[in-house]
Amino acid sequence: MGLKIAVVGGGSTYTPELVEGFSAHRNRLPVDELVLLDVNQERLELVGGLAGRILKKRQWPGILTLTTDRDQALDGASFVVIQLRVGGQHARLLDETLPLEFGCIGQETTGPGGFAKALRTVPVVLDIAEEAVRRCTKDAWIIDFTNPVGIVMQALLDEGHRAIGLCNSAMGFQRMVARLLEVRPKEVALEHVGLNHLTWERAAHVEGKDRLPELIDRSGDEIGREIGIPGELIRLLGAIPSYYLRYYYLTDEVLAEQLSGTKRSRAEEVMAIERTLLGMYADPRLDEKPALLEQRGGAFYSEAAAQLIASLHAGTADVQAVDIRNAGTIPDLPDDAVVEIPARIDRQGAHPAPLGPLAPELAGLVQQVKAYERLAVKAAIDGDRAAALKALLANPLVPGYRAADGLLHALLEANRSHLPRFFTTAG
Repeated sequence: MGLKIAVVGGGSTYTPELVEGFSAHRNRLPVDELVLLDVNQERLELVGGLAGRILKKRQWPGILTLTTDRDQALDGASFVVIQLRVGGQHARLLDETLPLEFGCIGQETTGPGGFAKALRTVPVVLDIAEEAVRRCTKDAWIIDFTNPVGIVMQALLDEGHRAIGLCNSAMGFQRMVARLLEVRPKEVALEHVGLNHLTWERAAHVEGKDRLPELIDRSGDEIGREIGIPGELIRLLGAIPSYYLRYYYLTDEVLAEQLSGTKRSRAEEVMAIERTLLGMYADPRLDEKPALLEQRGGAFYSEAAAQLIASLHAGTADVQAVDIRNAGTIPDLPDDAVVEIPARIDRQGAHPAPLGPLAPELAGLVQQVKAYERLAVKAAIDGDRAAALKALLANPLVPGYRAADGLLHALLEANRSHLPRFFTTAG
């Protein structure tokens, strides 16, 4: 049997990006069959139709299969790409709005919104992974793009699955740094370190020299405007934070903006974009991804995904930022903690090089968020309300016990249909 890739959540509007990436990397990744699996037949046909036209235009020689049958999708697959959203954009809207009622930031992957998404997502992903073990090839890889990636990956690896997680943010930073330094992206090697959506760029090596200090000194304000974080804070840290760090560093500012009602939530924006995209995908004349897809988010998603899978298949030792076990790489965290760091990718997996300790102002936040992530995994798997409450208490974006207790009840009730483990007859 040839190389088969199954994409779980193939009806996502992101999928044309992924399909384009596989086609672009076909010299290293000769896919015989690409399967798009989705529970929504209508979306699958719209997205799959465009995917087929893109591949035909590029004279891709493989077979494209569209299915709602999970067993068919997983049978004999060498790679299982998971990019699903349990509850869809409507659940995301709850994640972004319900926390505001308790004085908390509303966001889909951090804070209490991210926690709710983790509770919905972890059991579903683990169920897919367990079925993949039974149906896929012996050495199949699970590639997770499903947020919150750090929590999902912690669950997958704690349960013993052969999995690697990936976020596209490192590639975005690589390109930004390259542009500001006026070099090609492939010439920039970033020291991208932390947890998923809680990372910093601590170094930017070009021809063996770390050029990050000069870049921050010269362009700190410009970088700050791009990521929504003050340039003076970037200079204070001596590192470039992820955009998501603004939720931690500028909590009051972000919360006031969200409560002001002056702009739509990101979920509402994405729902509007998706409606337009799906209408475009239905046009039988369209045979390339539309420019509007860039506004959906996920820049460089296709490149990051295809590069990772191509490296695992061909063993070409590309270096990429991935979500994997710490295994001693960051001294401040346990070996079994899932972290987001650069690693060399070959057929055996991801191999990180040791990194220096985190500065205290970074280490404290990372350790607290990792404690929250572990509690979130336990809560999601066991339907454990005590662990769930402890997770919210440990989350830096939840301001105390009263907020945590009220939030937990509200989040569980709002997501009741997706959280049967929390609503047994005994509970």
